[in-house]
Amino acid sequence: MPAKADYYELLGVSRDANGETLKRAYRKLAMECHPDRNPGDAKAEHKFKEISEAYSILSDEQKRAAYDRFGHGAFEQGGMGGFDFGFSGGLSDILEEVFGEFMGGARPRSTNAPQRGRDLRHDMEITLEESFSGVEKDIRVASLVPCETCKGSGAKQGTHPTICRQCAGAGKVRLQQGFFLIERSCPVCHGGGKVIEHPCTTCHGQGRQHKEQQLQVTIPCGVDQGTRIRVAGKGEAGLRGGPNGDLYVFMAIKPHAFFHREGANLLVRIPVSLSQAALGGKLEVPTLSGEPAELSLPEGTQSGAQFRLKSLGMNMLQQARVRGEPQRGDLFVEISVETPINLSKKQRELLKEFEQAGEIKKNNPQAQGFLERMKTFLGVKQ
Repeated sequence: MPAKADYYELLGVSRDANGETLKRAYRKLAMECHPDRNPGDAKAEHKFKEISEAYSILSDEQKRAAYDRFGHGAFEQGGMGGFDFGFSGGLSDILEEVFGEFMGGARPRSTNAPQRGRDLRHDMEITLEESFSGVEKDIRVASLVPCETCKGSGAKQGTHPTICRQCAGAGKVRLQQGFFLIERSCPVCHGGGKVIEHPCTTCHGQGRQHKEQQLQVTIPCGVDQGTRIRVAGKGEAGLRGGPNGDLYVFMAIKPHAFFHREGANLLVRIPVSLSQAALGGKLEVPTLSGEPAELSLPEGTQSGAQFRLKSLGMNMLQQARVRGEPQRGDLFVEISVETPINLSKKQRELLKEFEQAGEIKKNNPQAQGFLERMKTFLGVKQ
């Protein structure tokens, strides 16, 4: 009895070839010597059997490891229990996966079951005020919905889908290819088990039709940029009575005239006059709730100073509630001291008088400190 050829040599790959390389090599050789392409050629049929056996061994990590260590003896009687070349499991799956396209296109083995419809996406833009308080929005979504004429059956009114005569309703057929027995989806009903002899004139047998739906979506308070809201069952209609998919609404927040949002907190920048900053006083601060808040501005407030107003920020999404109300973030007020422009003659004189009457160490400590550090840096004697 002639010795078996080396599996790696049969497939034309190196001994360190990965799974993808093995699959490509096997696919190429299988397409060349498949019995359907070489009818009556016993040599091609034998070659096909050899490369299929080689691929089934090398594509399995455990079998490949045994082959690399013991060679063909690992799968002979008395070796590691022998290699079963039947088609009840592993190799039939390999042939369907790798060779299914040649056999008419790989299809799911069991598609009798209803199929869920696809999920849909809708992008929505709202204002910061709407995000703060929550809102209900009407939207229009183009989708596949159950056909109104046939109620989703796909059959013409007065008729019904019938059992497929090719597969007797099993949705699968078996094909004999020489000594191979391959199971695939029925080419007549495409795995459904039923055929529609008289298709619906509206949906042409699909059981679904394109339609624009008008939906009302509830947007909870506190949603942020990129928040995803799931609307269950409002995606595409399923096939063969399967459930609908879901609709996912992705939120975008419009820029605001006053506020900049950072999570649950808000930042508002307020310009104040030079005299306000110097003398201090009461300052009105806008809030998203509509009622202005009062901030006590201390004397000598510098530009860029920030003040925190607790619990006047955004409503929080899905947070613990206190007395039925959502928790809120904070509002941060940043002060911007505005230098006066377009001065009158009198204002200029007053500012000069103010400058001359002032003491830089006392009235402008930051400027004095910078001046002293600069002199030190430049080596100027104090």
